[in-house]
Amino acid sequence: MTTPPSSASRFRLIPMAPRDPNEQGRSASMLELFFDLVFVVAVSIASAQLHHSLTQGHVLDGLVAYGLVFFGIWWAWMNFTWFATSFDTDDWVYRALTIVQMAGVLVLATGIQPAFTDADYTLPVLGFVVMRLAMVAQWLRAARSDASIRRAAQVYAGGIAAVQVLWLLPLTLPEVPGLISLVLLIGVEVAIPVIAQRRGTIPWHPHHITERYGLFTLILLGESLLASSNAIIEAVHDSEALGPLISIGALTFVATAALWWIYFWPPHHRSITSFGGSLRYGYVHYFVFAAAGALSAGIEVEIDILTGHSELGNPAASFAVTVPVAIFLAGIWWIAIRDHADRLVNTVVPLAAVLVLCDPLIAIPVALTAVVLMLVVVVLVLQPPVNTPGRARDTSHR
Repeated sequence: MTTPPSSASRFRLIPMAPRDPNEQGRSASMLELFFDLVFVVAVSIASAQLHHSLTQGHVLDGLVAYGLVFFGIWWAWMNFTWFATSFDTDDWVYRALTIVQMAGVLVLATGIQPAFTDADYTLPVLGFVVMRLAMVAQWLRAARSDASIRRAAQVYAGGIAAVQVLWLLPLTLPEVPGLISLVLLIGVEVAIPVIAQRRGTIPWHPHHITERYGLFTLILLGESLLASSNAIIEAVHDSEALGPLISIGALTFVATAALWWIYFWPPHHRSITSFGGSLRYGYVHYFVFAAAGALSAGIEVEIDILTGHSELGNPAASFAVTVPVAIFLAGIWWIAIRDHADRLVNTVVPLAAVLVLCDPLIAIPVALTAVVLMLVVVVLVLQPPVNTPGRARDTSHR
């Protein structure tokens, strides 16, 4: 972002006024892309630890840990992203506070393994608190810079700061009460934006926001592509399971590509034209993102089954792939496809989310899932989003 020198203060700071939500050509900045890199690390570790938990047969414990850890990853990323779309000044203070948040993500990432193995959430919570306190500083700066959004910004800052104190309390409690209190605090965290926006509307840039969500989706689907390639690598070293491993690698690659196609089919920016729509879009993406991250773990579990390194047997292992796919499909249909599709698409996509759950009933893992997803893609190719002129898709949100 280029700002005239006259708008900067003597400390070389740019006033943090809300940016124009209709700004032409708005896209992800280099700082935002740099910020995403630390989340690549966190997501990769979380997926790997979920894979280990499932392979060892610790399904419930693994899912609980994954759900809690992934909330910290998603919530920190999402809060930064929505703040950036409204107030990104790209001056030195803004950059420094963003880098502090990145450091918090790395602290969280180092604590993911203890969270899975020992239910020890000390480092994830501390890393989360670091990220959130940096956001408090950002909101206080926004409140000081612009009177039109001051009240809402103050509620954001005060609410976030108060909750961070509470986040430290579960660390002093026994395991079960501690986990319960963490879940309750998650509820408090997600309520803050709802309360704050009632004190004043913070504008957002629909195209920029949905581009950022698309970029994070690519990060998560990239984990599945890595898992697919791992199947091929294993096949090279295991001649006995050569055929099944190559099959898994090919089928999961096709499934991942289909999920990419399905995600980017609708005009996402049209889904966040109201505050209610933006809440639905932002919050339901937790399940879409978490499912995409869990898919890579499920693929790795299937590989372990084929190579004899898993305590989790079939059909449970197949559900480790199909359940994330079903959640991904159902989530993206509800928040982005449903309102921009005709009756055929709105029948096919939810039906596909149900059909993939039948995959464990057939002998070849992931085969039914890949076929169903390819059929969905065919339907989407033939049926463009509604309100789109001709047969050309609206790609301006990407």
